[in-house]
Amino acid sequence: MSQNTAFVIYYYKNNIYSFNALIGALETDQYFDQFAIYFIPKRDGLIHSLKDIINKHKLVVIGISFFTTQLWEIYDLITTLKKKYSRKVILLAGGPHPTGDPLGTLKLGFDIVVVGEGEETIIELLKKIDMGKDFTHIKGIAYLNESNEYFFTGKRKPINLDDYPPFPIKNAKSGAIEITRGCPYVCYFCQTPYISGVYPRHRSIELICKYVQELKNHYGDLTDIRFISPNVFSYASLNGKTLNIPLLEELLVKIKEIIAPNGRIFFGSFPSEVRPEHVINETLELVLKYANNDNITIGAQSGSQKILDLCHRDHTIDDVYNAVNLTIKSNLKINVDFIFGLPGESDEDIELTIKMMKDLSKLGARIHAHSFIPLPQTPFEKKSAKHLSEVYKKEIKNLISRGYAFGDWKRQEKIALKIAGYLRNREIRE
Repeated sequence: MSQNTAFVIYYYKNNIYSFNALIGALETDQYFDQFAIYFIPKRDGLIHSLKDIINKHKLVVIGISFFTTQLWEIYDLITTLKKKYSRKVILLAGGPHPTGDPLGTLKLGFDIVVVGEGEETIIELLKKIDMGKDFTHIKGIAYLNESNEYFFTGKRKPINLDDYPPFPIKNAKSGAIEITRGCPYVCYFCQTPYISGVYPRHRSIELICKYVQELKNHYGDLTDIRFISPNVFSYASLNGKTLNIPLLEELLVKIKEIIAPNGRIFFGSFPSEVRPEHVINETLELVLKYANNDNITIGAQSGSQKILDLCHRDHTIDDVYNAVNLTIKSNLKINVDFIFGLPGESDEDIELTIKMMKDLSKLGARIHAHSFIPLPQTPFEKKSAKHLSEVYKKEIKNLISRGYAFGDWKRQEKIALKIAGYLRNREIRE
């Protein structure tokens, strides 16, 4: 293998976890031992550094992973790259938005879209490109042919997480450790189960500990361990719903042994929030005994049971109150996610949500405020986003002014309206 081909990664802070997994996967194959990989974290840096990279290599593949909320900034970036470098680069997209909207992503100007999990796909794809061989039959990609016809080669089978590291070691890009992929709850506003499947897959304790040791080797005594999981309390659960407390504790015990005495574990806080019905005395005791975070984050989403049922949340209002009460009694802080403007919400549902937010803030919880954003490949994809109720705005501003709430709901409200318009017609409009 020569360095004919360069893989240039737009290593933007919001998308590093995706690329950590992909580059980790490339490192499992000796073919890529001498492969030229560039990590470029900023837009202008990417645009301006490409000239030198193109001069050094015969082929340059640019990898970009993004969320639907980044659609317009990515469109602007791709438009600029196309103007400056035309046919000198291959533009490769992956991540949540491209997986949910592969045709729309190709229309933005991308040459290839990786659909779904990318570990196996990226290995095969970059090999074919580097060797100058036909890649159009590789599973897990979408593209437009010379006649501008859309082709999708089909889904891959879900990977075994133990087959690939959570982050690259040779390229020294460490970060949070993904311990579970897949979610059985299928909330109608969330892309996770549609991208990763509904059957949870867990990385083994043995392999997690291996990568904890890698982090300890890299950072030394002051090692922080964070997890990526749709619901971290469900680790080792066969169905993702029934908790496996013994294995959960075994994981934490073994990690603690590796990073002792000064390393820290963050468990149940970002980026590994938990479901309210899984906040029980046993799970809180694990946080208190082994973790260093002073808070956990749960998703309530609405104070109306009707809306929770419409969203397919599969938990109750009482589950939320119980989680907050138990957490506060345990002397832990708790953040509670709410989504404003969910489909089907009436004035009565809004009042119920406001009542719950007030109730929880009096108990000591902090409200994390979000606006509903329709996302591709979810049951709520075609649901309209709307301007938030003035009642919502008044109450959340009041809670924020008193230190009981936080969140990026204003920006989300604006981008949600643009996204809803895009998903109706699949056209970028300013």
